[in-house]
Amino acid sequence: MKKITIAIDGYSSTGKSTVAKMLAKELDYIYVDTGAMYRAVTLFAMRKLFISEASFDIESLLRHLFMVTVHFKRNEDTKEADIYLDKENVEKEIRNLKVSNYVSQVAAVPEVRKMLVKEQQKMGNGKGVVMDGRDIGTVVFPDAELKIFMTASAQERAQRRYLELTGRGEEVSFEDVLENVEKRDHLDTTREDSPLVRAEDAIAIDNTNTTVEDQYHTILQLAKDRIYGRI
Repeated sequence: MKKITIAIDGYSSTGKSTVAKMLAKELDYIYVDTGAMYRAVTLFAMRKLFISEASFDIESLLRHLFMVTVHFKRNEDTKEADIYLDKENVEKEIRNLKVSNYVSQVAAVPEVRKMLVKEQQKMGNGKGVVMDGRDIGTVVFPDAELKIFMTASAQERAQRRYLELTGRGEEVSFEDVLENVEKRDHLDTTREDSPLVRAEDAIAIDNTNTTVEDQYHTILQLAKDRIYGRI
């Protein structure tokens, strides 16, 4: 059975990671959460006080970027890959709203993208990979056999994110989460370097009114069609 590369791009909180993990498990593929990589660099910038509500010292971040090591390691309890910043597991810390508020700014820095894209391409060199993010089908793997572009209404995505955060015990308001979603959409789609756009050959899936299971089965069938040469 031949192996392919599956690139899943789209807006924040569209369920990209959830579906990508399900696909990788079913196909016995490697799963790479590129968003977690950008979040880890963002956390590094926050800890070093390079970014805050008042300012973003890009030059200081770039001078210290050589210190950043981001990698994944299997969590034996969850059986999933957690993101590590140097030797520290930061999987939970990178998911909070504070990191979400700054990640699009950090991800817009060309030098950061260049560093992480290089690592992502290494991870997917042998195919048999499911990778989700913002520019997988356009920049990281433009020749991917299957490209998906996921979207949903901002209100629906904010509601999903709000339930996720409050479910983890974070005290946030829906209005703040919605503002964050809309701000990230603007930053992701208007940045100069690798903006969030649908690749010409990507299949668009609007999951505003569909379940995770439905979209998973749709994408799984698309993947099997390409694996078995039906398309």
